[in-house]
Amino acid sequence: MRLRGRDPRASPSSSAGVGDARRQAPPGRNPFVHELRLGALQKAQVAVMTLTLFPVRLLVVLLMMLLAWPLVLVSSLGPAGQEPEQPPALWRRVVDMLLRAVMRTMWLAGGFHHVAVKGRRAPPTEAAILTLAPHSSYFDAIPVTMTMSSVVMKAESRDIPIWGTLIKYIQPVFVSRTDQDSRRKTVEEIKRRAQSGGKWPQIMIFPEGTCTNRTCLITFKPGAFIPGVPVQPVVLRYPNKLDTITWTWQGPGALKILWLTLCQFHSRVEIEFLPVYTPSEEEKKDPALYASNVRRVMAEALGVAVTDYTFEDCQLALAEGQLRLPADTCLLEFARLLRGLGLKPEKLERDLDRHAESARMTQGRRVTLPEFAAQLGVPESESLEDLFSLFDEGGGGEVDLREYVVALSVVCRPARTLDTIQLAFKMFGSQDGSVEEHALSSILKTALGVAELTVTDLFRAIDQERKGRIAFADFKRFAEANPDFAEEYLYPEQTRPRSCARTSPAPTPNGFCADFSPENSAIGTEPVRKKLD
Repeated sequence: MRLRGRDPRASPSSSAGVGDARRQAPPGRNPFVHELRLGALQKAQVAVMTLTLFPVRLLVVLLMMLLAWPLVLVSSLGPAGQEPEQPPALWRRVVDMLLRAVMRTMWLAGGFHHVAVKGRRAPPTEAAILTLAPHSSYFDAIPVTMTMSSVVMKAESRDIPIWGTLIKYIQPVFVSRTDQDSRRKTVEEIKRRAQSGGKWPQIMIFPEGTCTNRTCLITFKPGAFIPGVPVQPVVLRYPNKLDTITWTWQGPGALKILWLTLCQFHSRVEIEFLPVYTPSEEEKKDPALYASNVRRVMAEALGVAVTDYTFEDCQLALAEGQLRLPADTCLLEFARLLRGLGLKPEKLERDLDRHAESARMTQGRRVTLPEFAAQLGVPESESLEDLFSLFDEGGGGEVDLREYVVALSVVCRPARTLDTIQLAFKMFGSQDGSVEEHALSSILKTALGVAELTVTDLFRAIDQERKGRIAFADFKRFAEANPDFAEEYLYPEQTRPRSCARTSPAPTPNGFCADFSPENSAIGTEPVRKKLD
């Protein structure tokens, strides 16, 4: 599989709407994966800092949190959800000032010696909601502690010792996983606060709903835009030579990120407040359009691409199968295009056997775009052409339908590797169900979503009798005996598969903000996986 045609780094246009956003090319790498590699000097620095500055910094950070706890405990006493006093009482202003100083000292001790702030923060009367992106780490709490804005948090957060008390001080909007009506109530509460005329603190929302590696802006959840009130976009940057900040679903864990960041001499962060975005009447009626247009404004300010990847795509990228998808797999783009065509993988799975039988009957005959459209049951369109081009590597206007079915099987059941391989053997195999090396190469390239892949060593390891062909039973037996076969034979460090994107990547819900978009929203659903690590 290979991407062709458009430049994946094309600059987004803020005037485009949702339809144009779907035609944006994908980023150069998987936005849910962060690979952190330290050189020899960096490793030496971490070793020295671990024994010297790290314990001191960690101790000061913990002391600052403990110092802040009694301040917020006293100020948080009283009925929850009560409208703040206007203007704030003197004691509240004093506590607020002291707490900001304590939090700034905490970040200073952590190596964030200077926080660069650009632009003007609008008052609550101008913009009741602040939308922050990209969301890439728990260090994104820095602007929260600087502004003391409210956030949308999981209800479970309030029960965390010390942290839960600190969170209550900023009067967050809690969303509960157990209450089926919680999302509706959350949106109503945001509306109420947004229309209070500045009586409530501003609400700071991370509309991506999960952490990414900052190479692009993924689909914004519509929850922050449902109230239809003006929002102020806020963009975050961490222009550090070594990225120890990013905390994605696949990559260094939370404790390792904390350790490595505290072992840096200095960590930089930039917060830029963009002009307030006032929605049009059309955007007020269409939260998805509103979210898309705000995202484009923020992407322009950041100089990154937009993509319709969502949190649900990271479930595909991190599925626990024997074939781990590489960071630059084209299958995320494949899944995105399927959604754009209105083809839901969960529904397509029911028709997987029918598609496989149709593909098998072609016996390798390549099909044209009209035949491809007829097989999928959709009209020809730009989105279909994009999907078609993933499999038309040579640009000849024809594709192998069997490869489409293999990719579809991976997207529909990402953790069931052997089921996909068995289905592929039925389509690519001869009468006895066996395949040659070139067929195995086509199967695995498509299953991994890469342009090129060498399978010679794997094929020889399976074909012990040197027949020149292997059956699915041989593959299954080998895979069960060698569960890590893909790591050893397909993508060892020195022969990593080439990216499906043509450009090199630019220099990532484990999120701080809970998703509260309605269940029936067209953009995103309730997360079903927990953060790895």
